[in-house]
Amino acid sequence: MDTLQGGQFGLVLQQAKATLIVPLLKFLVVVCLGMSLMLSAEKVYMGIMIILIKLFRRRPVKHWKWEAIKDDVELGNSAYPMVLVQIPMYNEREVYHLSIGAACGLSWPSDRIIIQVLDDSTDPTIKDLVVLECHRWASKGINIKYEIRDDRNGFKAGSLKEGMKHSYVKQCDYVAIFDADFQPEPDFLYRTIPFLVHNSDLALVQARWKFVNSDECLMTRMQEMSLDYHFTVEQEVGSATYAFFGFNGTAGVWRIAALNEAGGWKDCTTVEDMDLAVRASLRGWKFVYLSDLKVKSELPSTFKAYRSQQHRWSCGPANLFRKMVMEIVRNKKVSPLKKFHVIYSFFFVRKIVAHIVTFVFYSVILPATVLVPEVQVPMWGAVYIPSTITLLNAVGTPRSLHLLIFWILFENVMSLHRTKATFIGLFEAGRVNEWVVTEKLGDSLKKDPRKPRLRIGERLHMLELIVGFYLFFCGCYDLAFVKNGYFIYLFIQSVAFFIAGFGYVGTFVPNS
Repeated sequence: MDTLQGGQFGLVLQQAKATLIVPLLKFLVVVCLGMSLMLSAEKVYMGIMIILIKLFRRRPVKHWKWEAIKDDVELGNSAYPMVLVQIPMYNEREVYHLSIGAACGLSWPSDRIIIQVLDDSTDPTIKDLVVLECHRWASKGINIKYEIRDDRNGFKAGSLKEGMKHSYVKQCDYVAIFDADFQPEPDFLYRTIPFLVHNSDLALVQARWKFVNSDECLMTRMQEMSLDYHFTVEQEVGSATYAFFGFNGTAGVWRIAALNEAGGWKDCTTVEDMDLAVRASLRGWKFVYLSDLKVKSELPSTFKAYRSQQHRWSCGPANLFRKMVMEIVRNKKVSPLKKFHVIYSFFFVRKIVAHIVTFVFYSVILPATVLVPEVQVPMWGAVYIPSTITLLNAVGTPRSLHLLIFWILFENVMSLHRTKATFIGLFEAGRVNEWVVTEKLGDSLKKDPRKPRLRIGERLHMLELIVGFYLFFCGCYDLAFVKNGYFIYLFIQSVAFFIAGFGYVGTFVPNS
């Protein structure tokens, strides 16, 4: 009787596999291959464009008028436009003095610049330290304003919006924004403001980020590779082709008139910078990116901080796409080509497809085909396309090419959280408006280099462990029964998920 029941169960399982699992998996493979083709086409296009840009030396000064602002005997310092420098911060104990010091060190007539420290700190000790730092610079003749508000509504967007309401801001023409860990060089304003002064249709000048702690650990090296592609290729191509590219939220200068015309800062998503850039672009304003102007900044070096940052950076764009796609379609001030670029290239392929296909295809569907050998993935989809995408991504950081394998494995691990965040943003689920300020360590580890005692509870990440066990099981099944060679990738990738799952990624700081 037991044998008969076992046979019936096996028969039902085979029927379910033939009628449901195999067709569904085949459909998902086709969908993923389609998304892979979209992503690879985007990468190839970007690669071709950046090569042409470099060959023909398409520098911003060749298209946009730029003339140094000169001293005028009659006008005096009034020849220089009034500039507001905003520094939003929240409990930035380790780095507050870096951004304030760098902003106060900007070369610009002292009566034509206002430094505005927007402090949302909830720790009284840190607030006192920031106040003392502001007083220290004020005693040196710097026009620095320390501003607080009653609540943290809107987080960074709310802070910036509140900062723009002060009466002294009305005398300013431009606003430069630097996050708490950003340190502009003294000549930053001299190199950016002339673009805005001499080009009335320019709204934004965006500088590139330079990472001061990229060599801190392997995780920061991996981040550098991903972000260097963004700054070296995506931003450069968007600027040089006069297509849309996003504001990075810091290390940029806005024309205040354009910012106001676009509706100012809004907190409807967690990517207030991208939201503002899209709205300004839809009103016909242009942006310029300066790849040779670099501003020092810090990469998150703890896995917890990086996961939180990536959640916000993935969830926010997907949610913004959901909210603005129809507004972009209906807009009559920009060309159909620019609409297509914003909707398809900038949002759909880079912010949605790129995250989903990386995790779903390479960490779920491909391993599943080991368990269901009736479903085959062509070699071009399993090997050639991902190899092309990987190599094109890696060109931004030539010094780290030897770390390419580690970068692939790390990006696949992070794609788990980016995919989850993307779906949360698209469907406006639970954590859609979650904002966790990215922790900066500054020089704290250099001051106290002692290795902390490890706590297992602080390290465990269950999602990574679950995916790691799934990949390991698929690898064992392939090695024992299928023998198509996938087990090599599956075992290596499962180890990467286990390493992340047990928290052995990045710098470890207890209770961080």
